Amino acid sequence: MAMTQIAVPGTDELAPGGRPSFRRILVPIRQASEAAQTLAVAARICCSTNGTLRLVHVRIFDPPMRSAGRFFPETRSEAAAIPDEALPMVWSYGLRATTAVVNAPRGEIGAAIAQQAAAWHADVIVMSRRPSPAICRLLLGSVPDQVMRKSNCPVLAVHPDIKAARNALR
Repeated sequence: MAMTQIAVPGTDELAPGGRPSFRRILVPIRQASEAAQTLAVAARICCSTNGTLRLVHVRIFDPPMRSAGRFFPETRSEAAAIPDEALPMVWSYGLRATTAVVNAPRGEIGAAIAQQAAAWHADVIVMSRRPSPAICRLLLGSVPDQVMRKSNCPVLAVHPDIKAARNALR
């Protein structure tokens, strides 16, 4: 897979102590099929710093109702398969990566990603931002917005190239 030419500011700068600044890169993945562009950006950062990627999928559940437990729309194995499907894309760049699946109630996905980043000591979070009307983001918010508010590390939101994604599917 060819490395795309993407300019990422700050990747050649050294952090205090003389080491590259973004060595631990967390990449939340909703679907492996939608992750190619986000992984390309994360790979660009990771290659320049000789870092490690962590692919995270959030398994969403609906809050429990009376006399019933949590309802998960996907099984554990389905959830674990999502970051595993993205691993070959990461390996094609010659990078090291780990995977994780975390559970979170619907509406708390951003907090779960931020907590995972803090627990793993991520230097940066690289995630995709799906296009949506501004009014929807204003009223409902978005997961990247939640992550930016709750995370204690930088968040790079990648806007997908819709035309390139459509051409890739043909």
